[in-house]
Amino acid sequence: MSTPAATTSTSLNQFSHIHPEDTPFASGGLRDFFLYRDLGIATATGGQVIAQLVKANQPPEVGTGWHRHEANFHIVIMLKGWARFMYEDKETLVKAGDCVHQRPGIVHFLFDYSPDMEYLEIVSPADFSTVDMPAPCAVPSPTPWG
Repeated sequence: MSTPAATTSTSLNQFSHIHPEDTPFASGGLRDFFLYRDLGIATATGGQVIAQLVKANQPPEVGTGWHRHEANFHIVIMLKGWARFMYEDKETLVKAGDCVHQRPGIVHFLFDYSPDMEYLEIVSPADFSTVDMPAPCAVPSPTPWG
């Protein structure tokens, strides 16, 4: 006999196998200048976790602005290229192969990235929110493409 907790856990965690052609990159995500590819994890986990690929679509001009996410867990794994972030008052270069754990509530700003930038973002819960924040410091200028 299964317990209600076991039944709930099983119903929230389903097997998922997504192929590249199943979910193409599309606009309409959090930022207009990026493209997003859903990896099916939000559906498979009943909204507990989202995993998505994010890639550059337009040159950096204004960046993301200062913000924080209301999430319990948030990592960025850079797959291609690079991005420059401000995490609070510290400039951080994130290159292909790097993994960043954005602790809950950290104020940050993605202000520069390469044309080939692509990263895997994993966040819990899937429906995390983004809150605009006041600037704790100045932000360097982005590198022009071309």
